[in-house]
Amino acid sequence: MRVIAGKFRSRRLKGPGILRIRPTSDRLRETLFNILGPEVEDSLFVDLYAGTGAIGIEAFSRGARHVILVESNAKAAKLIRENLEALEIRTGIELIAADAVKGLERIAARHLVADFIFLDPPYEKTEEHIRVLEFLDSSHLIAPHGTVIVEHHWRRAVPERLSRLECVRQIEEGDAVLSFFSLAAAA
Repeated sequence: MRVIAGKFRSRRLKGPGILRIRPTSDRLRETLFNILGPEVEDSLFVDLYAGTGAIGIEAFSRGARHVILVESNAKAAKLIRENLEALEIRTGIELIAADAVKGLERIAARHLVADFIFLDPPYEKTEEHIRVLEFLDSSHLIAPHGTVIVEHHWRRAVPERLSRLECVRQIEEGDAVLSFFSLAAAA
């Protein structure tokens, strides 16, 4: 695994090794950030189920103002800290060692509003996608023109619309789908 572009371009990241986590492939990560483009610069980017931290580190490398990584697995959180240390990142990225919704509650308590929220729970845990999307739908964590990105298996559908969030785009690559949600115009 490597950082694709920006300040840390081509720097290697430690992979999951024996940890049972599935990092987003370099190719899919590149597709994601090509779609997000320069909007990442100066953004608040939240990476839920952060795993190795690769998505959040990529966002930071591309100029995100602040990145919050949320990871509940202690061994994965340790791996994230090792990747941050290897890149000598000491400010601008924070790690919240908690379940995704608890992490979001902590972020909400600070009255932060995210420009991007990326979630990639284990593919087999479909209820996690729904649980987090429902929490986000009822929260005020998403900036007015913010985007929620869900990575999921192509066989697992995500809702097309919730009360405030609607799926505006889907990109398929191999077994993975990136579903992009925005606040609905009527919200």
